[in-house]
Amino acid sequence: MELLTTNNVWMMLCTALVFFMHLGFSFLEIGLTRQKNTINILFKNVFIICAGLLLYYIGGFNLMYPGFEEGDFGFLKFAGFGITAPENGMTPEYANGGYTWWTDFLFQGMFAATAATIVSGAVAERIKLGSFMIFSIIYIGLIYPIVGSWQWGKGFLSTLKIGEAEGFYDFAGSTLVHSVGGWAALVAVILLGARIDKFTPNGKPQAIPGHNIPLAAAGVLILWLGWFGFNGGSVLSADPSGTSLVLVTTCLAAAAGGIGAFVLSSILYKNYDLTMFLNGILGGLVGITAGADLMSPNEAVVIGLLAGIIIILGIAFVDKLKLDDPVGAIAVHLICGIWGTLAVGIFGSKASLDQFLVQGICILIVGGFCIISAFLIIFGLKKTIGIRVSEKEEVDGLDNHEHGMDAYPDFRINQH
Repeated sequence: MELLTTNNVWMMLCTALVFFMHLGFSFLEIGLTRQKNTINILFKNVFIICAGLLLYYIGGFNLMYPGFEEGDFGFLKFAGFGITAPENGMTPEYANGGYTWWTDFLFQGMFAATAATIVSGAVAERIKLGSFMIFSIIYIGLIYPIVGSWQWGKGFLSTLKIGEAEGFYDFAGSTLVHSVGGWAALVAVILLGARIDKFTPNGKPQAIPGHNIPLAAAGVLILWLGWFGFNGGSVLSADPSGTSLVLVTTCLAAAAGGIGAFVLSSILYKNYDLTMFLNGILGGLVGITAGADLMSPNEAVVIGLLAGIIIILGIAFVDKLKLDDPVGAIAVHLICGIWGTLAVGIFGSKASLDQFLVQGICILIVGGFCIISAFLIIFGLKKTIGIRVSEKEEVDGLDNHEHGMDAYPDFRINQH
């Protein structure tokens, strides 16, 4: 029982750290966008965590962990509404003594809201709040737990075998969390269109500076700290060797990602861009998340370094496609999520051509499902209640029009 208590305390601490990440996302998003939309972004992030937990309680948890049985294809199953602890839920028999059933629910629930938070940054400054909330409810309540059930719920991805590879592997969610949000962000950005003045008439991207870079930096450092819980908790116990290795690989990848992004951006753009440095750190974190428990420190550094380089190229590529992503969410969460998932087949203890093929096939399956789902939701909203605010609302700022308040009422600056 002592071991269960120790494990459970660690998992509750990790749950708190993942919750804390939502403050990091909030700071990052408001820091990289304009003052006039601060309240709107904060409102979205607060809504996501509140709605996400309630939706996970109502049905998401039982949709994600439905109890697939032998003979089930492992695509879709539902264990019922609400949550009721099993008989062994508070005993060492549950989850091999890693944590109690209640802690399991809360830890997984914290992950659920993250997918919609990723979308929030990409669509900032021009999406209707009501439309975003409806999208978030459907995506968190249905799409995220269905995809999660395919792997973490012991569904068909976990049993997909090619040669010696025994199923898809995604330790803490490079695909199942980050790219699930990233695919939706991509679809939303395409359907929404760019912010006014983001691109010149000839299609050249123009910088729209964020209003508070110190807050953005604080957000990234909070997210880095939160990743101790995101990846460290995914060991699903306080196992000393497992948790220590994961924290080391996570931190090394983050540091290498930051250095890789800062060096390449300095070479390409002839300046020391802090926002690129910060996004490189996040890219390294996302990149290591799929295989943090499989990698050596050396491999973690390589994965992070390449993720940092991918971030710079990814942001430039998104701009070239004339897609407007104010915080770089598509490059960070989608492109680096794909890289991190493929890296499992290239580096670490599972590296093999067979595993690489399994990883790639599962990326395509998840990507296809998320693209279709996100398109149906967002396009449906676009054709019914609309998804984009009016030009006047966008120019004036969403804070005044949708919330009737100013984040900094005693400190006004030129917002255009």
